[in-house]
Amino acid sequence: MAKTIQAIRGMNDCLPEISGTWQKVESVLRQVVANYGYQEIRTPIVESTDLFKRSIGEVTDIVEKEMYTFEDRNGDSLTLRPEGTASCVRAGNEHGLLYNQQQRLWYMGPMFRHERPQKGRYRQFHQFGVETYGIDGPDIDLEVILLSARFWKAFGIEKHVKLQVNTLGSNEARAAYRDILVEFLKAREDQLDEDSRRRLETNPLRVLDSKNPDVQAAIADAPSLIDHLDEESKVHFETLCARLSEAGIAYEVNPRLVRGLDYYNRTVFEWVTDSLGAQGTICAGGRYDGLVEQLGGKTTPAVGFAMGIERLVLLITTLSEEAQDDSFADVYVTAMGDDTQSYAIEVAEHLRNRLPDARIMMHCGGGNFKKQLKRADKTGARLALLLGSDEMQSRNVGVKPLRDGQEQVTVSFDSLCEKVSELLGEK
Repeated sequence: MAKTIQAIRGMNDCLPEISGTWQKVESVLRQVVANYGYQEIRTPIVESTDLFKRSIGEVTDIVEKEMYTFEDRNGDSLTLRPEGTASCVRAGNEHGLLYNQQQRLWYMGPMFRHERPQKGRYRQFHQFGVETYGIDGPDIDLEVILLSARFWKAFGIEKHVKLQVNTLGSNEARAAYRDILVEFLKAREDQLDEDSRRRLETNPLRVLDSKNPDVQAAIADAPSLIDHLDEESKVHFETLCARLSEAGIAYEVNPRLVRGLDYYNRTVFEWVTDSLGAQGTICAGGRYDGLVEQLGGKTTPAVGFAMGIERLVLLITTLSEEAQDDSFADVYVTAMGDDTQSYAIEVAEHLRNRLPDARIMMHCGGGNFKKQLKRADKTGARLALLLGSDEMQSRNVGVKPLRDGQEQVTVSFDSLCEKVSELLGEK
């Protein structure tokens, strides 16, 4: 017997029992961004490796450890995309979407990082992101945060997420602060773990973001970047915070929030939750005003965010107080005998034409009515339609409610859609 082949570790199947939840989540995400006037962009899964090295930073964990990189037959180095922003900027530059223009874009799709799989975080994961270009000032920062807040309301989880914000200032202010921070950290180098000592040489701001309690204790009195801001960035951040308060969005200023990618400047933010055990980030973003120019375009202000859909689905299903709807049909069409199959098909197609939002499933494989009704029950259908020779001859349909104890009724073919619509209610 041949050995069975299993999925690659950290790359999971989305089975029918959970795919319905995914579809609902994706539908809400699409609806909210459409309400704000954002347009979809779709980029390739594979990009030039250089794109991510130049945008994310060669000394980041993603580029150093986590990218799926390979050479194609032409010897070109290609990478499965680990995030979406770099691809959006590449596409915007390539197709002339960014220079002297304003764009509000969104994307959704698979990303790839070779990291240790854990609950809600995988090697192939799906990310939803928002990108805005060509708009300076804190008003667009506020808009993308308000947009993300609307997701939590739509999913009914707004009480379980908290907003953290910070500012990294201008590139010049951050460079000056970097020197001050390095001096502070070097005096405590023996108290840092291996990762932090490595970052001390490559990306010292990331030490502030360490999750190691011992490191956090060692840097508790580290100088704050907020105290070393340039005036313009300070005004930008203060205005954003004031407008968040005016909009009724609760937030916490987290001076240790720096984000893990090199391209961020000024505003950074994260939505975090502790409802999945250890506190985790479910949505993160900020400004990256220099990235477009860094990738060959003209200087263009930019701000956006991304969220992992697996982690969002996990949070929603964990917090859901209602029983999960695992049905995959609303109406199940049964038929007795080969001579009634043509009529059953006619009935099913008629319903699909007239009630496009209803899920109509027709029984296949024969069997008596008892067997067919047992199958109807397994689908979660609320109604079964019973068709035999008598119904076919009289152009009638037997309608049997399966969930609420109502009596079976017989209706004419012409009044079937009205009756089904009535019994399904909102469906």
